[in-house]
Amino acid sequence: MGVGDICSRDVVTIAPDASLGFAAHVMREKHVGMLVVVGPAADHADRVVQGVLTDRDIVLTVVGRDAEPKDFKVMDVMTRNPLLIAEGTSVAGALRLMRTDGVRRVPVVGARNELVGVLSIDDVLDVMADELTAISGAIRGEQARERVMRP
Repeated sequence: MGVGDICSRDVVTIAPDASLGFAAHVMREKHVGMLVVVGPAADHADRVVQGVLTDRDIVLTVVGRDAEPKDFKVMDVMTRNPLLIAEGTSVAGALRLMRTDGVRRVPVVGARNELVGVLSIDDVLDVMADELTAISGAIRGEQARERVMRP
């Protein structure tokens, strides 16, 4: 299973020249802690990741320094060159990269490096929970079958 199979395809994006105040409003309205900063590529119309902006970026870079949010654009605060994961990457491989980079959410890109989704630790936990439920069901089913066949 690749990360493209489990990532969220409903990605909240923002332009790098948007105001930081607008970005915060989008985060609040959409109930997300990260926006993917995108712009068009010169050679195609796909959305290309230019960075990511997290609520933590805003707090540490602006609020924590008593700066005025209205004085900043997204591009001033965003994390440039973020970790990107190809949609065909295994979940285990993605988790290793995320652990190494110290991130809980990562943009997922397609074959042309275009944004296709975001993988979060929550996505991975959901899949793992489903798999553990299936394992537990198999064990219970085996026990029930054994009780019937070997009373």
